[in-house]
Amino acid sequence: MGILAQKGAFPRHIGRTKGGLNSKLHAMCDDQGRPVRLHLTAGQISDFRGADVLLADLPDETEEVIGDRGYDSNRIRLSLAERNITACIPPKKNRKLKPPYGVSSVKP
Repeated sequence: MGILAQKGAFPRHIGRTKGGLNSKLHAMCDDQGRPVRLHLTAGQISDFRGADVLLADLPDETEEVIGDRGYDSNRIRLSLAERNITACIPPKKNRKLKPPYGVSSVKP
């Protein structure tokens, strides 16, 4: 028989979104696409919070970061550029000035 945790011992990270109750799983993968770090947030939490946690732990040899549109922010792009990391993140649709995002076309 397995060991059961007490109710409330671990945060559930479930939040209300348009689609109901959801969670978001943020993943950091190595250069082969294998997940090396995971971070769970409630569904209504901004993707920036998940990015803050994962980007803080990037290895020093990181050269490029690929992310989806949810991670498009000037703060994230600046943070990566300061560390000489190329950001391959498509711009949000409402951006007036859309930065390029192809890995081969952008080097800090």
